[in-house]
Formats: sequence, structure tokens, C-alpha cells
Amino acid sequence: MRSMNKIEFPHIGEVIYEKKLANGLQVAILPKRDFNKTYVTFTTNYGSIDNEFIPIGKKEKIHVPDGIAHFLEHKLFEKEDGDVFQNFSKQGASANAFTSFTRTAYLFSTTQDVKQNLITLLDFVQEPYFTEQTVEKEKGIIGQEIRMYDDDPDWRVYFGVIQNMYHHHPVKIDIAGTEQSIAQITKDLLYVCYETFYHPSNMLLFIVGPVDEQEMMDIIEENQAKKTFKPAEPISRFFKEEPAGVVEKKQVIPMAVKTPKCVVGFKENQANRFGEALIKHEIAVNMLLDLMFGQSSANYEKLYDQGLIDSSFFYDYTEEPSFGFSMIGSNTPDAEKLADALYQMVADFRGQTIDEEEFMRIKRKHFGSVLRSLNSLEFIANEYTRYQFNGTNLFNVTKIIESITRDDLDSVLKEHFQDSSFTVCEIQPQS
Repeated sequence: MRSMNKIEFPHIGEVIYEKKLANGLQVAILPKRDFNKTYVTFTTNYGSIDNEFIPIGKKEKIHVPDGIAHFLEHKLFEKEDGDVFQNFSKQGASANAFTSFTRTAYLFSTTQDVKQNLITLLDFVQEPYFTEQTVEKEKGIIGQEIRMYDDDPDWRVYFGVIQNMYHHHPVKIDIAGTEQSIAQITKDLLYVCYETFYHPSNMLLFIVGPVDEQEMMDIIEENQAKKTFKPAEPISRFFKEEPAGVVEKKQVIPMAVKTPKCVVGFKENQANRFGEALIKHEIAVNMLLDLMFGQSSANYEKLYDQGLIDSSFFYDYTEEPSFGFSMIGSNTPDAEKLADALYQMVADFRGQTIDEEEFMRIKRKHFGSVLRSLNSLEFIANEYTRYQFNGTNLFNVTKIIESITRDDLDSVLKEHFQDSSFTVCEIQPQS
């Protein structure tokens, strides 16, 4: 039996134990002796954008209905003998799951009986049970969820911006799909997706908390040795070529709201990075957003003094290997005026030289923010997995921040915040 790989990160005082099992499952354990809670995630490198692929054991690519990854996440909790949530609850654990554009994660947190909860997590994710009857029942439940999000102005404006940006990329499709798309989901299609993307070689199990790494690894290896899996195969996923620039410059959505909402976005046209290059670029764009719109910036003060933004004001940049976008927005009494102001502020900033003192301040702020986040078990578990799937390690992020220069920010500023990448979505009260 191969021993674990011990990786030390002396700059932040962490030690992680990793091992790739015989079936391909990647396991990572981070002992945190001074914590009470244990947090465990079991994640597959499979999300809502993976709707075109070659099924395992086949040669032809297929296109599956939008929302199937999210549908599959729901269905795995339901077994012939009841709902898995109840088992976790009886064992003193809080369980959950989520589907994102690129991942599906199953997780629990607990202060007791980690061993039994770990076995429950591994078993329910690795023992699918789908019937035509339960699939049909789930369509009604998820249909309600879709309608609920359709009535949520924050969700609508967020997805409205993404839909404005993308010509073909499936990131523009709601993670839950539509009522029409989920109507096409069958038991057989769920099994095809499950067998392709839930192979242990496409998954990562992460444990963080006051655990003994060897005891945890022994439990996992014993559990996995009892199960049989097909040999691992590389997964072929397909995305249409995405043109540069946005599809729509502006979209206005009438809804039953009192206060308008406005979100502007910039589409990333170079979304093909991986590993440290991806994380470095993501941090650099977020630093620029901080410089332009952080609470200590002149722009923020001006927008607030003019009454164009309130406490809902936000900005963020997200990047994955095949897409990326920044968003800035708020509730506002005048959506058009806010959109124009945000556009002009970014354009003005592009023409300036970034001040060295301001750059160092924002760099220290991001460094401190990461160190604070590393005190959260939930943050560590979710981000560690994301970083691993994207080809790097979460605990190297402080070194990546240190490596960013003012020249990097100047370069990113010109590349990302282009006029051709700009779009606006507004939620306006129905007349």
C-alpha cells in the first residue's frame, strides 16, 4: 500500500496529506488539531457547462438536456430506503450539496462521528438509484425551483449579464436548466452522465478538521476496496468556439420590483488559462476592481454621494478554464445613469497610471483577506478542490499574490476592460 504524500507549506504553517487511490480517486486531508468541527467535501469535476461529451465506453459525442448535472445532484440523495439527509441528521452531521458551472460537490460538517458520516458520504454518492417514477417526481420539484429563481431579481440580473456576454458557451444557460429542458431528462440519461463523470478518477475527496490523517485514509481505502469501478478513461468534453465581444450591449428586464437594479459586466476574451496563470489573472482583475470601486476609492464615494448605489453595491471577477467575467452593480434609483457612470469610471481608469502606494495597499489587503479566509474550514474545502481541478494548489495563493506586479495590473487593465467586452443588464419596475 503506497504511503501518503506529505506536502508542507511552511509560509502559512499548513501540512496536507494527499494520495491517489488505485481506482483513481484523489484524497486530500488537512489536519486542524485546534478546531472542533470537521468539514468533508466529495466533488466531481462536472458542472452545468458539461452538456456535450463522449459517454464513457462510447465513441460518438452526445448533447444532454440543460440542467442535468443539477438534476443528478438532487437525485443522488434519494435512495430506495429513504432520503440520505435523514441519515446524516441522525449521525449529528449537517449535509448539503451544490452544482456550479464546473463542479458538483457533496458535503457534510460535524463535531461527532466523523468515521460513520464519511462512510455515508462515500456510499450514497457512489451508489446511484434512479427510477422513471422518481425522475418524473423530481421534475416537478426542480420546476418549482426554476420558477422561484425566475422570480428572483438578483438571479435574473446576474444571469442577464452572462447571457448578454456569451454567443455559444453553455455558461449562459441557467445551472438548473429550464422547465422545457428538464422535461427531456430520463433515468437512462442520468446513468450515462453518472457513469461518465462520477468515476473516482474524476473526483476529489477533501477532509479538514481535528482528524488523524492515517485513520481517515485507512477508512477511505477500506471503503473503496469493497467497490468495483470500470477502468478510468479520459473524458472528452466539447465547447463551440466562442467569438470575442458580447452578444448584447444591453438588456432590460421588467419585473415586479420597487427599486431598479443595474449590473454591468466585462467578458474575458482570453479565457484559456490554467494553473497558476488562471489564479494570478483572477486575482489581478479583482485587485483592479478593488482599486476602482473599493470603499476607500474616489469612485465609490462619488457614486454613494450621488445616491446611485446603496449597501447592495458589489463587484467581482470569476474565471474558469473556458470562461471568465467581471460584474459591478447595485440597486439604484437610476439604472441608466449608474451604467453610464460605471462605464466612464472604468474608461477613465484605463487612461491613468496605477499609483505604486495604492497598488501596495491593495496587494496587502488581498494578502490579508486570503490569510483570514484560511481560518474557515468551509472556504478551505471548497477552494482547495476548485484550485486542484484548475491545476494549482490553494496554499500557494499567497505566493501568487506576492508575484503580482504593477505591470501585471497595467496589462490586465488594458486586456480585460475593453469596450467590446462591456454589457449592461437592468431590472426595471413593471409599468
